[in-house]
Amino acid sequence: MSVLIYTENAGGKFKKSVFEAVSYARAIADQTNTNLVAISIGEVTNEQLSTLGKYGADKVLNASNAQLKNFVNQAYASVIAEAAKKENADIIVLSNSFSGRGLAPRIGVKLQAGVADGAVSLPEISGDKFTVKKTAFSGKAFATVQLTSANKVIALIPNSYQVVEKTAAGTVENFTVENKESDFKAMVKEIVRSTDKVSLPDAEIVVSGGRGLKGPENWGMVEELANLLGAATACSKPVSDAGWRPHSEHVGQTGIAVSPNLYIAIGISGAIQHLAGISSSKVIVVINKDPEAPFFKVADYGIVGDAFEVVPQLIAAVKEYKASA
Repeated sequence: MSVLIYTENAGGKFKKSVFEAVSYARAIADQTNTNLVAISIGEVTNEQLSTLGKYGADKVLNASNAQLKNFVNQAYASVIAEAAKKENADIIVLSNSFSGRGLAPRIGVKLQAGVADGAVSLPEISGDKFTVKKTAFSGKAFATVQLTSANKVIALIPNSYQVVEKTAAGTVENFTVENKESDFKAMVKEIVRSTDKVSLPDAEIVVSGGRGLKGPENWGMVEELANLLGAATACSKPVSDAGWRPHSEHVGQTGIAVSPNLYIAIGISGAIQHLAGISSSKVIVVINKDPEAPFFKVADYGIVGDAFEVVPQLIAAVKEYKASA
């Protein structure tokens, strides 16, 4: 038996969340005294593929053809399931990203596997039983689930496990799978990505703004602070609904769920729908002039003050620190 890790890529490159998931899968392989096989789908260079060995992959399968160039849920799930069967893998690990959340249940059905999505720590293993701690209720709570099926699928929340480098290098092999017509009916011809911004789901720091900024014309200070910190920008739902910011920046229960190391909320009251999308953040900083804002109840650090006075001072402090570093 073995552990299989799916390593998604963006533009042919692996993100930090992938190396976290590989390190996590390596730890499970060590716990179960077996080997770790990684599978990459799409156009990725051998140089990139070889980096997976540095984080614990014993072998890397490279599945690349014209039909698999861009992500398609049902097609990728079929390839991953076939790889699991070929490698006799009974544990499949992937990152709980946008694509991972769609893949996990499909892979579970194809392999008749139990699924634990949103995992935040290594499972406790007792024989064939895995006990997994995961997020629940849109991140407002944690649940402990038991996987007792022969095959198991675990999706790891980004920024919840450390990256661990190894000295060994894994081998790279080409992997081909017979196209199943039902899984390859829909194909994506092209994906256009914004390359000049930090990806919101993968960001380690997020600077977010709400209606307290009063209008889109005041978003310059949010973007300046984000640029100084190497952060992604985000917003609350009312802001995106009003057209101040694109919907791709909407964070919350009905938007994008994030789990950065640092989340800075500026002028956001903290409605429960917004908190559901950011509650997995490790450190939450809130800037709001209303001392009764609900956000302060979940914040690690809070500043009661006018954002138009506090944020410029924060920007100046960051600039001063970077100049002296």
